[in-house]
Amino acid sequence: MSRSIALLMFVLTLAGCSGEASNTITRTPVDQALFGPSAMRLYPVFTQVSDWTGDGKPDGIEAVIEIQDQFGDPTKASGRIVFELYGYRPYNPDPRGQRVVAPWEGRLDSIEDQRARWNRVNRAYIFQLAYEDIRPGQPYVLSAMFELTGGGRFFDKIILEAETPTTPSTPPAITAPSVKPGSVTTQSTKPVTSHMPPPRADQP
Repeated sequence: MSRSIALLMFVLTLAGCSGEASNTITRTPVDQALFGPSAMRLYPVFTQVSDWTGDGKPDGIEAVIEIQDQFGDPTKASGRIVFELYGYRPYNPDPRGQRVVAPWEGRLDSIEDQRARWNRVNRAYIFQLAYEDIRPGQPYVLSAMFELTGGGRFFDKIILEAETPTTPSTPPAITAPSVKPGSVTTQSTKPVTSHMPPPRADQP
């Protein structure tokens, strides 16, 4: 009798373990509508000319991208992002001057990409845009266009003030691979929605 009871307990234990392993929750359409990506911004505090190799020379631009839900809180998203760097035109409605380097293309459409780019401290994505010829003593305009996997686009741009390149003040938990400038692949046209970052209490 005791042997039968022990066998029954073993079977129940296996069933319980398998139930825990398969206990995954899929985000519902309501959750997606509430907490899915609705805006993007280039984080102005941390996006800057940077020396991420520590050799005293600027390696390029460390761009920090924050995706926000409709409440203005950080969230995650998948897709591809294209960065472009321009000269700066002061006192102009469009501060973007001539483009100074080929665009950079980053991807966020795989688990590996998400793990490599996500910074748990900032709750944002980090892209190290390699450009050894950058001149930290002059201002630039950096623009970003994020194409979501499910359709739609976000846009943002910021002015990079002339300053001395710094090492990242909050390095990612996993060193993000640098992105080389080059040709950008085209994709099929999808519905486009332009979003501007919502105002934040910590922004002037």
